[in-house]
Amino acid sequence: MKKQHFLVALTLYFGAVLYLAITTPISPHEAKLLYASHNIAAILLQWSEEHVPGFFGLRIFFIFFGFLSIWLFYELSRRHFKKREDAYLATFIFMLLPGIITASTMANIGIIVLPLVLLFVLLYEKGETVWLPFILLALFFIHEASIIFFVALLFYGMIYKDKKLIIVASAFLLVFIYLAKGINIGGRPTGHFAEIFGLYATLFSPLVFLYFFYTMYRILLRGKKNLIWYISFTAFAFSLLLSIRQRIYLTDFAPYVLPAVVLMLDQFNHSIRVRLPEFQRWYRRGFYVVMAFLLLSAMIIVFHQTLYNMMPNPEQHFAKRIYKPYYLVKKLKSKGINCFDTDSERERYQLRYYGIHSCETKQ
Repeated sequence: MKKQHFLVALTLYFGAVLYLAITTPISPHEAKLLYASHNIAAILLQWSEEHVPGFFGLRIFFIFFGFLSIWLFYELSRRHFKKREDAYLATFIFMLLPGIITASTMANIGIIVLPLVLLFVLLYEKGETVWLPFILLALFFIHEASIIFFVALLFYGMIYKDKKLIIVASAFLLVFIYLAKGINIGGRPTGHFAEIFGLYATLFSPLVFLYFFYTMYRILLRGKKNLIWYISFTAFAFSLLLSIRQRIYLTDFAPYVLPAVVLMLDQFNHSIRVRLPEFQRWYRRGFYVVMAFLLLSAMIIVFHQTLYNMMPNPEQHFAKRIYKPYYLVKKLKSKGINCFDTDSERERYQLRYYGIHSCETKQ
C-alpha cells in the first residue's frame, strides 16, 4: 500500500470515527460504566462527561487511545516488515477491524489496554527495558484479565530463556493468585464454545478471523513463534477453554489477540512471495475477497444508524439496544413525560443519562 493511499484512508477513517462518536447514542455498556462502575474506563468516562458536553464528550479519551493504538501498531509493523508499504497495509487492515472501530468510538476498557500491550511489545523488541515494569504495573492495576498477558510472558520467557522476564511474570502471577484477582472462572459446561467464534468473527470480521485462526495454527505447527504470537495465542486458547464453562467477555481478550494482524500479513506475504507469479493469482484473489468483506463490515458499522432507520423491523438490528432507549426518550419528552419504568438495569442507566428516571423512585 502506497503512502499517499494510506494517508487518504487515514483521513477518511479519522472523519468516520469522529462521526460515529458524535452521532451514536450512549450504549448500555457505556451507561453502566458511567453510573455503576469504578474502573479506569469508568473514571475517564465520568470525568469527560462532566467537562465535555454531548456524546463526543463521553468518548474523547477513548478516541485518543484508539488513534494511539493505530500509531503504535504502525511503529510495531515497521519493525516486522522490510517494506514500508507492508507496514501501511498492515496498519490499514488493523484500523478497519470492526473491533478497533467500535472500541475507538465507544467507551470500553479494551482500548485502554491495547496501546499498553503494543507499547510493551515495541519496547521489548527494541531492547528498551526501562519502562517495561511501569507498563506491567499499569496493566496489573487497570485490567484484571491481564493475567493472560503475564502467562504469555512466562511461556515466552521460559522458551527463550529470558530470566528477567520469567522472574517478573512469575511475580505478577503470584500476586494475582494471592489477591484472587483475574478472570472469574466457574460454572458448568453451558454451550458457549460456539458463541465465542461468533464473537471473534464480529471482532475481526468473519473471513479475517478465519485467517487469524489459520495463522495461529500454522505458526503453532512450524512457524517462528515471537512475542506477539505467544500473547495472541495464549489469549485465544484461554478464551476457547473458558468458553466451554462460561460466557466470555471479549473485552477481556481482544487487546491481546488484535496485534496478531502483523503475523497474519507476514504469513500471507510468505505464502505468496515464495511462489512464481502465475501461481500467485488465487492468493491475490482471496486477499481481495477478504479485504472486500472487511471494508463492507467497516461500512456497516459507520452507517449503522442509517441502516437502523431504514429497516422495516429495527428490532432485528444489531444496535437496537442503543437506539431503542434513545428514540423512546424522544417520544416521552415530546409528550411531556419525565419518567419511565423498565426491567432492564442497563436501559435504566441509559434513560437516566437522558434525564428520564424511574416513576417508582419519583413516587
